[in-house]
Amino acid sequence: QVQLVDTGGGLVQAGGSLRLSCAVSGRTSSAYYMGWFRQAPGNEREFVAAIDRRGRSTNYADSVKGRFTISRDNARNTVYLQMNSLKPEDTAVYSCAASMLVRPGNGKSDYNYWGQGTQVTVSS
Repeated sequence: QVQLVDTGGGLVQAGGSLRLSCAVSGRTSSAYYMGWFRQAPGNEREFVAAIDRRGRSTNYADSVKGRFTISRDNARNTVYLQMNSLKPEDTAVYSCAASMLVRPGNGKSDYNYWGQGTQVTVSS
């Protein structure tokens, strides 16, 4: 059984940075297309970023483009989300997800496994 464990969240001031990590166990992470999603209180879970199996192709939500960077280290079975220039509107629970599809879309239904989530709070 595949398990995803998200870590790295916390409280940071606007303009600050955080790096989230997602550790994959149960099967090598290179078997999956990986993504990050977030959910703020009262909102639907939304797509943030995704990366292909080899780490050669990435895509981002417009709201984070130029500020966030997704990467992966398949030797360590870990996926990262570097978040810079954080804004209060980035406050949410962030979850990593793994997809078995060759190239999933940005919808949460395209992803099969989920981490438990890590809280990111950005103060103004």
